[in-house]
Parts: sequence; structure tokens; C-alpha cells
Amino acid sequence: MAPPSVTTPSMPSKNAPDERREWIRIDDRVLMEYRLLSETGIVDPVETNRATPETISAAVTKPTADLLARTGESLTGSPLLPWILKVDYLLEVILNSLATSQPSSVIMARPTDVNLSGGGVGFVSPREFSVGDQLAIKLILPPFILIQTMAKVTRSVSQAGGQKFAIATEFVDLKVDDQEHLIRHILHAEAERLRARRNHFS
Repeated sequence: MAPPSVTTPSMPSKNAPDERREWIRIDDRVLMEYRLLSETGIVDPVETNRATPETISAAVTKPTADLLARTGESLTGSPLLPWILKVDYLLEVILNSLATSQPSSVIMARPTDVNLSGGGVGFVSPREFSVGDQLAIKLILPPFILIQTMAKVTRSVSQAGGQKFAIATEFVDLKVDDQEHLIRHILHAEAERLRARRNHFS
């Protein structure tokens, strides 16, 4: 009996090296927020958990930590660093105050493990989605690059006995500049990991 056929997206032609970059994928951890877009165009929050001091701290401090990781000693010894840390502290205080007084007003992008490419993003969600669902997605790439786009759910697989779901999506209206930011981030991350492996074995 012949094995079942598997339908895969058509790969870009060999004559389109720029287009092939869209297919490079990495496992990464970025700040992410996603919401379900209903048929009426209303965007509904997916996560029902309120912002906590821990999630607020993670969202505020991650961009600065990413910036320090990328710039190394050049920023560590800079007089700008204390001011950046002071802004982070003040922002964290303000957001915690808002989360206490008006919980529904604070919806934070959260550090999320993703599988990322220039064509889509995969992640694990506590909520099940249907293939074809439209999501409004917000990604914050290191150090402070905001990407907002729509994505279509292409796969939803139950995990952990139905407690979680592995979601695969495809971007549907990603701006050209935002796709370029994504691809550059992916290539940079790949180069950094390769450099780290080489240093480890040298």
C-alpha cells in the first residue's frame, strides 16, 4: 500500500534567493500577543489571565536584556545604561499600578516560545483554534522592533491531553518592511548561534 501523500507549500524557485529567505525557520523566544479576530471584525483577547507583577516585569525587562546581549560591553559601560534601567523601573511601577487599579486596561505581550519564519509563526496556546481562524498578532523583536500583522491558522494539534495546543499560522498581510525585519532577526539569531557553537568547540 502506497504511503499517504503529504501536501506541502510550493518552495520558491532557485532563481529567487531573496524569496527563499522566507522559509528559514528558527526556534526563538520573543514578546508576543495574539487575539482572535471574529467574523464581525471584533478582536477578542485570547488570554484571560490578568497581568501580574511577574508578567509585567518580563515584558518590560526583556527588550533591555536583548539589547545588552546584542551590544555587549559597548552598552554595559555606557552612561546611557542607568537611564535605560531607570525608565524600565518607572514603566514597571506605572504598569503595576494600572494592573492593580484597572486590571482590564493592562494587556501585556508575554515572552513566548515560538517557531518563527518570514512567512508565519508557530506557538503553543492554552486555547484551541480552528484551521482558517484569523489572529491579530503582535511580535516584539529584539531589541525594540514592533510587528503587528494578521495570521491564518493552518494547523492546530492537541497536546498534553488537550490542555495545550500546538498552533501553526501563516501571515496574511505582513508588510514588506516587517517581513524584512523578521528575516534579518532570524539570520542574525542563526549567525549568533553558529558563532556560539564554534566558540564552544574551539
